[in-house]
Order: sequence, then structure tokens, then C-alpha cells
Amino acid sequence: MLFLSEIIKTQDNILNVHSIESFGTHDGPGVRFVIFLQGCKLKCLYCHNPDTIGLEGGKPYHIETLFSLILKSKPYFGKNGGVTVSGGEPLLQAKALIPLFKKLKEAGIHTALDTNGRILNHFAQELLDAYTDLVMLDVKHMTEEGYQYITGMKNKETTFNFSRYRELSSKPMWLRYVLIPGLTDQTELLQSMGNYFKNYKTIERLEIQPYHKLGVHKWDALGWDYKLKNARENTIEEIEHAVQTLKPYFKKVVVN
Repeated sequence: MLFLSEIIKTQDNILNVHSIESFGTHDGPGVRFVIFLQGCKLKCLYCHNPDTIGLEGGKPYHIETLFSLILKSKPYFGKNGGVTVSGGEPLLQAKALIPLFKKLKEAGIHTALDTNGRILNHFAQELLDAYTDLVMLDVKHMTEEGYQYITGMKNKETTFNFSRYRELSSKPMWLRYVLIPGLTDQTELLQSMGNYFKNYKTIERLEIQPYHKLGVHKWDALGWDYKLKNARENTIEEIEHAVQTLKPYFKKVVVN
């Protein structure tokens, strides 16, 4: 499962960074130093950070600079916090992430990756196996048709191959799922996801992410057509229905 054509070519020890959040509380356990990397091969219809999609742009950061910034935030991590790398798609820059995550592990700092699971080349495998404490895997849709509609790309089992690889490692994983009325919230889809993952030992929790339109203005600024403009946000009842449908299959279901 190699996607070498999808790797961003950067200098060694240089990461192309879109933005940094030094006190994140929604991207993994505890207080997190969150690095959003630039570039993603998917163009999800609901993406609330579409400005991270383009491979160009961003700001180059040497890993020593990032490590220095992280150390300044370390006192706030407490027992559960740490560093999360998100995007965009962080595994596009897996090669340069390896030395950063290695330094973080040597410093006793918890590491997490928020990924769509599309890339599993040897750089990604080394990063995952040796240095990534937690994977947060975005499950876009349970059907090939739904996946293509949401992302604009074929799935070709990439999400499920990635999840199986992580399961075999026996290392922790969270699932994340955006709940969109009429598109991803149907009971049969939720049950399908539950049945697929119910025997996984590594999944610690499923995070339901209710649909919102907070990023629409960014699509407008980029001159892109936001195709979900007629979609509505979830009702409280719909969110609760999803939680109750999924609870029998997972150790923990939370609304993020």
C-alpha cells in the first residue's frame, strides 16, 4: 500500500506548517500542542480548513524550532497532554515527522497523529510503529460511493487497510466521524461502521463530530464552491440517536 506519488517533497528536518495551536483541547487527550501541516490530497466537502488543502503555501519550520516551541508548552501538558500533528494530511510529510517525533519521545512527550489513513508507505510505517502513541483516524464514509462523493477521491480500501495495520500493532487508536444529516447519519451506515470495527482491540473511543459551517467563509475566500451550503446542522435528537446507535459497538462514544 504505497502512495509515493502523494508524498510532499521537503528538505530533511523541514516541515511545511500551515498553523500552530499551543493550547488545543479537542485534538487528543489533555492539553495539546497542535501542529497543522499544509497539504492534503483529499478535498472533503465539509472541510473547515480548506486553506490547508493546497500543497503550496504554508511556512517552513525546522524541527529544532518546533521542538523548542513545544518544550515551552510542556509544563501545561500535565499527565495526559502532548503533541498532535494534524493538517491537511500529516503523513504526506511522514519522512520529516520521524525525527521530530523521535525527539518528542526521547523527551517523554505523548505524540498523536490525526490522519485520513490514505498513506502507508515505509516512512509512515516507521513513524507509526516507533514514535506515534495515538492515531486519530478519520472515517469519511462506509461505502465507496459515499467516500468518493465526500472526498473527491477513490478509497480503494485505504481507510480500512490503515485501520487494520494499526490494529495489528496493538497501539491505541481513536476513530473520528463527521455526522452530516442525510449523508453520513443514516442508521444503517452507523451500524455498518459499528459492525466493521466492533472486534478491534486498539480502538479506545469513537468521536462524533457534528456537522457545522464554520469554515464556509474560507471556501468563499478561496473562490471555491461549497457544495454543502444547503445542508443543515444536526439536531440534538439526531446526535443522541447516533450516540445510542454506536454505543453497543465501541468502548466509548463521545461528541466532540
